[in-house]
Amino acid sequence: MIYEHERLDELHRNGYKLIQDPNRFCFGIDAVLLSDFATANEGEDVLDMGCGNGAVTILLEAKTKAAHLYGLEIQKENCDLARRSVALNELSDKIDICCGDICEAKEIFSGKRFDVIVTNPPYMAKGCGIVNPKDAKAIARHEILCSLEDVISQAGCLLREKGRFYMIHRPYRIASIISLMREYEIEPKRMRLVYPYEKSEANLVLMEGSKGGGEEMKVMPPLVVYNEDGTYSKEIHEIYGEDWPG
Repeated sequence: MIYEHERLDELHRNGYKLIQDPNRFCFGIDAVLLSDFATANEGEDVLDMGCGNGAVTILLEAKTKAAHLYGLEIQKENCDLARRSVALNELSDKIDICCGDICEAKEIFSGKRFDVIVTNPPYMAKGCGIVNPKDAKAIARHEILCSLEDVISQAGCLLREKGRFYMIHRPYRIASIISLMREYEIEPKRMRLVYPYEKSEANLVLMEGSKGGGEEMKVMPPLVVYNEDGTYSKEIHEIYGEDWPG
Protein backbone atom coordinates (compact mmCIF):
# COMPACT_ATOMS: atom_id res chain seq x y z
CA MET A 1 0.00 0.00 0.00
CA ILE A 2 1.20 3.50 -0.88
CA TYR A 3 -0.49 6.49 0.72
CA GLU A 4 -1.43 9.69 -1.06
CA HIS A 5 1.34 11.76 0.57
CA GLU A 6 4.05 9.23 -0.36
CA ARG A 7 5.99 8.61 -3.56
CA LEU A 8 7.48 5.56 -5.23
CA ASP A 9 11.13 5.93 -6.29
CA GLU A 10 13.26 3.66 -8.49
CA LEU A 11 16.38 2.13 -6.93
CA HIS A 12 17.71 1.15 -10.39
CA ARG A 13 18.69 -2.31 -9.19
CA ASN A 14 16.74 -5.48 -10.04
CA GLY A 15 13.70 -3.33 -10.75
CA TYR A 16 13.37 -2.58 -7.03
CA LYS A 17 11.40 0.44 -5.83
CA LEU A 18 11.33 2.35 -2.54
CA ILE A 19 8.33 3.97 -0.85
CA GLN A 20 9.31 7.39 0.49
CA ASP A 21 7.59 10.10 2.47
CA PRO A 22 8.87 13.53 1.35
CA ASN A 23 8.06 14.91 4.80
CA ARG A 24 10.58 12.52 6.34
CA PHE A 25 14.27 11.91 5.60
CA CYS A 26 14.59 10.49 2.06
CA PHE A 27 17.62 8.50 0.95
CA GLY A 28 20.40 10.17 -1.04
CA ILE A 29 23.83 9.47 -2.45
CA ASP A 30 25.12 8.46 1.02
CA ALA A 31 23.00 5.31 0.92
CA VAL A 32 24.12 4.44 -2.60
CA LEU A 33 27.82 4.93 -1.78
CA LEU A 34 27.58 2.88 1.42
CA SER A 35 25.80 0.00 -0.32
CA ASP A 36 28.51 0.03 -3.01
CA PHE A 37 31.41 0.19 -0.51
CA ALA A 38 30.11 -2.64 1.67
CA THR A 39 30.57 -6.27 0.69
CA ALA A 40 28.56 -9.30 1.75
CA ASN A 41 29.52 -12.77 0.59
CA GLU A 42 27.24 -15.64 -0.23
CA GLY A 43 25.62 -17.05 2.89
CA GLU A 44 26.46 -14.12 5.16
CA ASP A 45 24.02 -12.34 7.49
CA VAL A 46 23.87 -8.54 7.37
CA LEU A 47 22.57 -5.93 9.83
CA ASP A 48 21.79 -2.35 8.77
CA MET A 49 21.86 -0.27 11.96
CA GLY A 50 19.54 2.73 11.66
CA CYS A 51 18.07 1.56 8.37
CA GLY A 52 15.61 4.43 7.94
CA ASN A 53 13.17 3.60 5.14
CA GLY A 54 15.23 0.59 4.08
CA ALA A 55 17.21 1.98 1.14
CA VAL A 56 20.63 0.56 2.07
CA THR A 57 19.14 -2.78 3.18
CA ILE A 58 17.30 -3.29 -0.10
CA LEU A 59 20.24 -2.09 -2.21
CA LEU A 60 22.54 -4.56 -0.43
CA GLU A 61 20.11 -7.37 -1.16
CA ALA A 62 20.25 -6.38 -4.83
CA LYS A 63 24.05 -6.04 -4.99
CA THR A 64 25.21 -9.00 -2.88
CA LYS A 65 24.56 -12.69 -2.26
CA ALA A 66 23.89 -12.25 1.45
CA ALA A 67 21.79 -15.00 3.00
CA HIS A 68 19.61 -12.71 5.09
CA LEU A 69 19.47 -9.01 5.92
CA TYR A 70 18.10 -7.24 8.97
CA GLY A 71 17.26 -3.57 9.30
CA LEU A 72 17.08 -1.93 12.73
CA GLU A 73 15.23 1.39 13.00
CA ILE A 74 13.84 3.30 15.99
CA GLN A 75 11.25 5.47 14.21
CA LYS A 76 8.04 3.49 13.76
CA GLU A 77 6.99 5.44 10.69
CA ASN A 78 10.28 4.59 8.97
CA CYS A 79 9.89 0.94 9.93
CA ASP A 80 6.47 0.93 8.30
CA LEU A 81 7.89 2.48 5.12
CA ALA A 82 10.73 -0.05 5.02
CA ARG A 83 8.46 -3.03 5.63
CA ARG A 84 6.07 -1.96 2.89
CA SER A 85 8.99 -1.51 0.47
CA VAL A 86 10.30 -4.97 1.37
CA ALA A 87 6.86 -6.45 0.69
CA LEU A 88 6.46 -4.44 -2.53
CA ASN A 89 9.72 -5.90 -3.87
CA GLU A 90 8.75 -9.41 -2.71
CA LEU A 91 11.75 -9.65 -0.37
CA SER A 92 10.02 -10.68 2.85
CA ASP A 93 11.86 -14.01 2.81
CA LYS A 94 15.25 -12.23 2.67
CA ILE A 95 14.81 -9.05 4.74
CA ASP A 96 13.46 -8.46 8.26
CA ILE A 97 12.86 -4.91 9.52
CA CYS A 98 13.05 -4.64 13.31
CA CYS A 99 11.70 -1.62 15.16
CA GLY A 100 14.00 -0.81 18.05
CA ASP A 101 16.74 1.33 19.57
CA ILE A 102 20.34 1.02 18.34
CA CYS A 103 21.41 1.50 21.97
CA GLU A 104 19.64 -1.80 22.76
CA ALA A 105 20.76 -3.69 19.64
CA LYS A 106 22.69 -6.41 21.50
CA GLU A 107 19.56 -7.17 23.54
CA ILE A 108 17.25 -7.05 20.50
CA PHE A 109 19.49 -9.55 18.67
CA SER A 110 20.47 -11.45 21.79
CA GLY A 111 22.64 -14.47 20.99
CA LYS A 112 22.94 -13.59 17.29
CA ARG A 113 26.16 -12.48 15.59
CA PHE A 114 26.47 -10.87 12.17
CA ASP A 115 29.03 -11.29 9.43
CA VAL A 116 28.47 -7.74 8.20
CA ILE A 117 27.13 -4.58 9.87
CA VAL A 118 26.52 -1.39 7.88
CA THR A 119 25.42 2.00 9.16
CA ASN A 120 24.67 5.49 7.92
CA PRO A 121 24.29 7.12 11.35
CA PRO A 122 23.41 10.72 12.27
CA TYR A 123 26.34 12.93 11.28
CA MET A 124 25.90 15.86 13.64
CA ALA A 125 27.23 15.50 17.17
CA LYS A 126 24.89 16.18 20.04
CA GLY A 127 24.67 19.89 20.79
CA CYS A 128 25.61 21.03 17.27
CA GLY A 129 22.86 23.44 16.30
CA ILE A 130 19.33 23.98 17.57
CA VAL A 131 17.03 21.15 16.52
CA ASN A 132 13.56 19.83 17.26
CA PRO A 133 14.24 16.52 19.06
CA LYS A 134 10.93 15.08 17.80
CA ASP A 135 11.44 15.99 14.14
CA ALA A 136 12.06 12.95 11.89
CA LYS A 137 14.68 14.71 9.78
CA ALA A 138 16.49 16.04 12.86
CA ILE A 139 16.64 12.52 14.34
CA ALA A 140 18.22 11.26 11.10
CA ARG A 141 20.82 14.04 11.01
CA HIS A 142 21.68 14.70 14.67
CA GLU A 143 22.78 12.44 17.51
CA ILE A 144 19.51 12.85 19.38
CA LEU A 145 18.62 9.21 20.04
CA CYS A 146 22.07 7.63 19.69
CA SER A 147 25.70 8.73 19.62
CA LEU A 148 28.61 7.64 17.46
CA GLU A 149 29.87 5.60 20.41
CA ASP A 150 26.48 3.90 20.79
CA VAL A 151 26.59 2.78 17.16
CA ILE A 152 30.17 1.50 17.21
CA SER A 153 29.96 -0.15 20.64
CA GLN A 154 26.83 -2.07 19.67
CA ALA A 155 28.41 -3.12 16.38
CA GLY A 156 31.41 -4.40 18.33
CA CYS A 157 29.09 -6.58 20.42
CA LEU A 158 27.14 -7.97 17.45
CA LEU A 159 29.90 -8.73 14.94
CA ARG A 160 31.33 -12.21 14.61
CA GLU A 161 35.10 -12.55 14.96
CA LYS A 162 36.56 -11.17 11.70
CA GLY A 163 33.12 -9.79 10.83
CA ARG A 164 33.12 -6.55 8.83
CA PHE A 165 31.82 -3.12 9.77
CA TYR A 166 31.00 -0.43 7.19
CA MET A 167 30.13 3.19 7.90
CA ILE A 168 29.67 6.44 6.00
CA HIS A 169 30.20 9.65 7.94
CA ARG A 170 31.77 13.13 7.81
CA PRO A 171 35.57 13.54 7.56
CA TYR A 172 35.73 15.82 10.60
CA ARG A 173 34.79 12.81 12.75
CA ILE A 174 37.51 10.48 11.41
CA ALA A 175 39.66 10.71 14.55
CA SER A 176 36.70 9.82 16.77
CA ILE A 177 35.59 7.03 14.43
CA ILE A 178 39.00 5.34 14.41
CA SER A 179 39.47 5.79 18.16
CA LEU A 180 36.05 4.28 18.94
CA MET A 181 36.43 1.43 16.47
CA ARG A 182 39.67 0.39 18.16
CA GLU A 183 38.18 0.81 21.62
CA TYR A 184 35.48 -1.70 20.69
CA GLU A 185 37.88 -4.11 18.91
CA ILE A 186 36.96 -3.17 15.33
CA GLU A 187 40.26 -2.61 13.56
CA PRO A 188 40.09 -0.01 10.74
CA LYS A 189 40.91 -1.68 7.41
CA ARG A 190 39.87 0.63 4.56
CA MET A 191 39.13 4.32 4.28
CA ARG A 192 37.92 6.28 1.26
CA LEU A 193 37.27 10.01 1.11
CA VAL A 194 34.48 11.38 -1.09
CA TYR A 195 34.87 14.76 -2.78
CA PRO A 196 32.07 16.75 -4.45
CA TYR A 197 34.61 18.05 -7.01
CA GLU A 198 38.24 17.15 -7.67
CA LYS A 199 39.56 20.40 -6.16
CA SER A 200 37.08 20.67 -3.28
CA GLU A 201 37.44 19.43 0.29
CA ALA A 202 36.14 15.96 1.13
CA ASN A 203 32.62 15.95 2.58
CA LEU A 204 32.13 12.21 3.23
CA VAL A 205 34.26 9.31 4.41
CA LEU A 206 33.67 5.59 3.94
CA MET A 207 35.20 3.31 6.60
CA GLU A 208 35.60 -0.45 6.84
CA GLY A 209 36.72 -2.31 9.93
CA SER A 210 37.26 -5.92 10.96
CA LYS A 211 36.28 -7.34 14.34
CA GLY A 212 39.51 -8.45 16.00
CA GLY A 213 41.54 -7.79 12.86
CA GLY A 214 45.24 -7.04 12.72
CA GLU A 215 46.75 -3.58 12.40
CA GLU A 216 46.78 -2.49 8.75
CA MET A 217 44.61 0.10 7.03
CA LYS A 218 44.48 0.95 3.33
CA VAL A 219 43.60 4.45 2.17
CA MET A 220 41.80 4.08 -1.15
CA PRO A 221 41.91 6.51 -4.08
CA PRO A 222 39.53 9.49 -3.71
CA LEU A 223 35.99 9.24 -5.05
CA VAL A 224 34.92 12.37 -6.93
CA VAL A 225 31.18 12.84 -7.41
CA TYR A 226 31.00 15.59 -10.05
CA ASN A 227 32.98 16.57 -13.10
CA GLU A 228 33.94 20.22 -13.38
CA ASP A 229 30.89 20.87 -15.60
CA GLY A 230 28.54 19.60 -12.87
CA THR A 231 27.77 16.23 -14.49
CA TYR A 232 28.27 13.03 -12.52
CA SER A 233 31.68 11.37 -12.78
CA LYS A 234 32.17 8.08 -14.59
CA GLU A 235 32.62 6.19 -11.32
CA ILE A 236 29.39 7.58 -9.87
CA HIS A 237 27.55 6.38 -12.99
CA GLU A 238 29.10 2.93 -12.50
CA ILE A 239 28.10 2.87 -8.82
CA TYR A 240 24.48 3.78 -9.54
CA GLY A 241 24.24 1.12 -12.24
CA GLU A 242 23.68 0.87 -15.96
CA ASP A 243 19.92 1.46 -15.80
CA TRP A 244 20.30 4.71 -13.85
CA PRO A 245 19.15 7.59 -16.07
CA GLY A 246 21.20 10.31 -14.24
